[in-house]
Amino acid sequence: MFTGIVHERGSVASLEAGRLVVESSLEPEIGDSVAVDGVCLTVTARENGRLSFDVMEETLARSKPFRDKVNLEPALRVGDPLGGHYVQGHVDGVGRLRARVGERLAIEAPPEILRYCVEKGSIAVDGVSLTIAALEEDAFTVALVAHTLQVTTLGALASGDEVNLEVDVLAKYVERLLPNA
Repeated sequence: MFTGIVHERGSVASLEAGRLVVESSLEPEIGDSVAVDGVCLTVTARENGRLSFDVMEETLARSKPFRDKVNLEPALRVGDPLGGHYVQGHVDGVGRLRARVGERLAIEAPPEILRYCVEKGSIAVDGVSLTIAALEEDAFTVALVAHTLQVTTLGALASGDEVNLEVDVLAKYVERLLPNA
């Protein structure tokens, strides 16, 4: 479980034969979970400022390709502050940056993502907990504060870039529990 509050940007050193290696100052234990651009991965090795993760084909098929820089967040621990929202690290789909106007990002998303989006609701974009500011038929808009633009990879996004999306898990449970939903 994560909160969507990124702790640092890591640099991808390599991704070969299903093994992702990221340069990072984080110090998780082997076996700990770390969200990498919103994807929950298990640390398989840690050495000399590098974290290694085994990435399954299913993960690669359901998420966007890893870029040079990635958002990193260690798993939530008892007593940690809940500054964002509950994020599982299970990517629901991939969106695409349509436009950037100042601190606002318009992100195109597939219908299976948008069905769970509500204005002022939560969504994780590349692992970053954000609030939906506006909805359109095929996109949503988020507004980012300067701090988020500086400490995450979202500040470097360009039109057309893909992003990992995870909807609020509570919306999925509500849908499942309601009859004829």
